[in-house]
Amino acid sequence: QVQLLESGGGLVQAGGSLRLSCAASGRTFSDSAMGWFRQAPGTEREFVAAISWSGGSTDYQDSVKGRFTISRDNAKNTMYLQMNSLKPEDTAVYYCAARYVSGIYNRPGGYHYWGQGTQVTVSS
Repeated sequence: QVQLLESGGGLVQAGGSLRLSCAASGRTFSDSAMGWFRQAPGTEREFVAAISWSGGSTDYQDSVKGRFTISRDNAKNTMYLQMNSLKPEDTAVYYCAARYVSGIYNRPGGYHYWGQGTQVTVSS
C-alpha cells in the first residue's frame, strides 16, 4: 500500500522556521515528481512547491519564493520543505503529493498520491 506521511508541522511565531518531511512507503518515488500543497480553512488547496524526480528542477508559488526550499533524498524516499521567515498567512494544513511521472506540475489535479497533511500555524 502506497503511503505518504508528513511530519514536522507545529506552532511557530512569525519570522520563525519549520522543516516539513514527507516519507514515502509502499513504492519508490525516485522516478516521480513530488510537491507540497497547502489548504487554509475555507480556501481551495493551493500549490506551494514542486520538485522533479532528480531534484534538478523546482518550482515555487510566488509568495514563498526566497523563503521556502523544497528538496528530496531519493535514497531515503523522502521529500522536505524548509520554511523560513514564516508569516501568519502561511498558516494552513500542508500536504505532500507525488505524481506517476517525472515532470513537475503546479496543480493538485496532476498528482496521484497524497498524504494526510500536517498543520502549520504561524502566530503574529
